[in-house]
Amino acid sequence: MSTEQATAKKYKFKAEVKQLLDILVHSLYTSREIFLRELISNASDALDKLRFESTRGTEIADNDLPLEIKIDFDEKQKLITVTDTGIGMTKEELINNIGTIAKSGSAEFLKQLSENKTDANNIIGKFGVGFYSVFMVAEEVVIRTKSFKKDEPAVEWKSDGLGDFVISESDEKKQRGTIIEIHLKEDQKDFAEKYRLETIIKKHSNFISFPIYLGSEKINTIAALWREPKSQVKQEQYNEFYKFLTYDSTDPADIIHVSIDAPIQFNALLFIPQKNNDFFGYNREDYGLDLYVRRVLIQHKNKDLLPEYLGFVKGVVDSEDLPLNISRETLQENIVFNKIAQNITGQIYSYLLKKAKDEPEKYTEFWNEFGRYFKLGYSDFTNLEKFNQLLRFNSSNNTDAAGLTSLDEYVSRFKDDQKEIYYAFGTSKEAINQDPHLEIFKNKGLEVLYLYDPLDEFVLSTVRKYKEFEFKSVDNTDLKNLDKFKNLEEKKDKFEELSKDDNKQFDSLLSKIKTVLGDKIVDVKESQRLSGSPAILVNPDDSMSSTMQKILRMSNKDMGLQKKIFEINKDHKLIRNLIKVFKADPNDEYINNVVEELFESALLIDGSLTDPHTLVSRINQMLEKSSDWYTEIKKL
Repeated sequence: MSTEQATAKKYKFKAEVKQLLDILVHSLYTSREIFLRELISNASDALDKLRFESTRGTEIADNDLPLEIKIDFDEKQKLITVTDTGIGMTKEELINNIGTIAKSGSAEFLKQLSENKTDANNIIGKFGVGFYSVFMVAEEVVIRTKSFKKDEPAVEWKSDGLGDFVISESDEKKQRGTIIEIHLKEDQKDFAEKYRLETIIKKHSNFISFPIYLGSEKINTIAALWREPKSQVKQEQYNEFYKFLTYDSTDPADIIHVSIDAPIQFNALLFIPQKNNDFFGYNREDYGLDLYVRRVLIQHKNKDLLPEYLGFVKGVVDSEDLPLNISRETLQENIVFNKIAQNITGQIYSYLLKKAKDEPEKYTEFWNEFGRYFKLGYSDFTNLEKFNQLLRFNSSNNTDAAGLTSLDEYVSRFKDDQKEIYYAFGTSKEAINQDPHLEIFKNKGLEVLYLYDPLDEFVLSTVRKYKEFEFKSVDNTDLKNLDKFKNLEEKKDKFEELSKDDNKQFDSLLSKIKTVLGDKIVDVKESQRLSGSPAILVNPDDSMSSTMQKILRMSNKDMGLQKKIFEINKDHKLIRNLIKVFKADPNDEYINNVVEELFESALLIDGSLTDPHTLVSRINQMLEKSSDWYTEIKKL
């Protein structure tokens, strides 16, 4: 009888262990390839432990062995072998590390993890829960291990993961470390293929700090740059890593390399691409940062580390002591993770604020690419102050539509006693410049932000204020707040003051207009805001802006037509002529036609005209009559 047979002892799995195995194999792991990640992680931990013992000056067996992980495979034999030259295990440690943790169940495992997370020997991924995921693919597993302690015999652990396991001394293991033989199930034999193994290693374990060999080929050739001091990383290395991570063919525009030690410990390497390739918003869900724990990939594109509006940021985050659940696939809801996420968002804000201050031209390039994404952060009230500082808009102060203005710059140009930030919405700078609502702001030299994106209205109406200054749409501004500002110059087309009789006629004309338009309007008033247009529609106090009404109608919201105040500019030539016609004959049909035309033209400018056919037909009729008049005058 051999020594191994003489020392072999069979152990029955406890009922709770069998239950745990069933959960691990059939419920927790959504991808069977995870087993290799767990085994490589365990091997890396064993090597870390050995290195720790070496730094303490402990005597180590086979001290000349290189610290490495080897993975061999045999497709015909349906066999995978994972070998490490790490700390190894004694018989008692083998029973404790594999038996005790699993036997205790997930609650005890997590308890031990949280109690010992400051211990240098406590390496996430130690043998226990994660190891048993191997039975998802294995019909039998054999472990042969020899401790780093001299004179400790090698031992073997063997099980099919169903009911029992056998531990015995091993004559085959001669050197320090651990060998794990995985005898694959028939339906899992493709895991013994070289391409499959290489793909899994590169996906989950590419940044393990120890070399991983698949056969004779080293697989993990790219360094975990986020773990390196920033001063020692070259730009070329950052560029190479970014392209590896994102498959982008161009270099990144921005690099944010973060190493935090307190109050939480993590490393992060973040990138902002040069270009936004999601032109149509089809990949809005394709965002997130890769989450690592001690260089082991835990989750690809974790969406909880960044708010969605910062989804254009690519990169990795590596935590030292992040608590995980039993399978590593789903993070626990915990304070540490939330603090990491908050810190990362804060780091991005700090970087962008510094860029905006020190490199405004480059920040403009960023804004032109990703501004529309970033603006979706208008409901992130935690970072609202910083968010507002990074907003950019075109304004009446810019010479062209490409110019950008920050809110700080706008406020710095405030007139004395100005308390509001004014904005207008339109499809282009030319369109907004023609908006009658802007006439009074131009006359008083008040700067107005020009919004071209419907989202901008949601942004400003949600944040409501910048510092102590309220945002006000030009069609919702109380004229009383503008009276304190003097006009820059007198009106170009200055009309004589109306006589007392003509003023009465004008008042009667306003009543006539109100009768003509009926319930289409709230009221008809003399305008104090117009200088170049004959009429305008104005929102009643505290009502929704015209832009927001239009956006809601575009969103199929049943808004209906919101009634407004119709303001008339008595110092416009058309209105002066209309007064003459009214004096001659208050019931002249021409008055009705002009009033309807002015009203529908105002609706058109306001973006509220739903059917232009009547307007166009009336214009054609009036042009026809005016052509008769013109040919008669010219005697053609």
